[in-house]
Amino acid sequence: MREKIMAVCDTEEGYAFRMAEYLMEKVRLPYTVHLFTAVEELERFAGREEIAVLLIAESAWRLLKEEYVRTQAAQLFILQESENKMQTDLCCISKYQSPDKVVQAILEGLAEEDGFTGCVEATDTAAKMIGIYSPIKRCLQTSFALTLGQLLARGHRTLYLNFEMYSGLGEILRREYQTDMMDVVYYFQSAREKLALRLPSIIQSAGGLDYIPPMQYALGIREVPGEQWLALCGDLAAIGEYEYLILDLDDGMEGLFELLKSCYKIYTITRDDPFAAAKLRQYEQMLLANEFNEIADKTVKCRFPIFKELPASLDMMTHGELARYVRAIISEDLDG
Repeated sequence: MREKIMAVCDTEEGYAFRMAEYLMEKVRLPYTVHLFTAVEELERFAGREEIAVLLIAESAWRLLKEEYVRTQAAQLFILQESENKMQTDLCCISKYQSPDKVVQAILEGLAEEDGFTGCVEATDTAAKMIGIYSPIKRCLQTSFALTLGQLLARGHRTLYLNFEMYSGLGEILRREYQTDMMDVVYYFQSAREKLALRLPSIIQSAGGLDYIPPMQYALGIREVPGEQWLALCGDLAAIGEYEYLILDLDDGMEGLFELLKSCYKIYTITRDDPFAAAKLRQYEQMLLANEFNEIADKTVKCRFPIFKELPASLDMMTHGELARYVRAIISEDLDG
């Protein structure tokens, strides 16, 4: 099947190259991107190829002579450069804003197109899911998960997903999110074929690690069954072409054990105090009683030393004692 074409045209070469590069490297879309810095080149190209999406600067749009180019693109987005209002039937996006804002507007426009289907339908993926779960609380589980994710992200496409009831991640990062995992679940359940278009505007990054903001309202985690979490993880991995999914898991979610069974590796953090040891024994007895032997077999128990100092911010998770400890785990368990 021939891939659809997205054309980007702007006579301002620097902007055109940056936008095309952003679309190709940061956004996973079911289009091949073609860049034009001269209107004549676009006109010649449109005479022999069918353009599905045209993103064009206002100044270049006004130079177009071929009416065919104006009408043949299935979806048209104009990067508005002036304050003058253009005709109301055109979809105009302010050119002078961050690339992610421009792309978000494009994605929203594409997702609203009737009959649009995204690029991902199957949930089969070669991505390795790594589960981080411990029945022991306040054991540095999330710090470990984020450090592991950031270190893996240096050489592999990696996505971090937090399933805690109250993660506090937004406050720690000092970010306010307009969308979060609840929106991803909503699109997955109601318009799965359009998830590929919605996802790039939701995914965030910290320390080079991609992540989806956790649900702001914890009750939503309890409403998603395990089989849906599994299918959604498959879609996320396929859409983003991720090699690793880091799952920061919590007791409060549905489908905890379905996800753990599907993980390539599971890390359970332990402590030396009597209460922690008792909780871990009870958890292991539960796995045995419910015949979750495969979960036990894939579990690596981690007992951290006493760290003198932990990173002050999430951008520094790959530095310090904890990072050295996690590097050793990657070298032993995950490399190759």
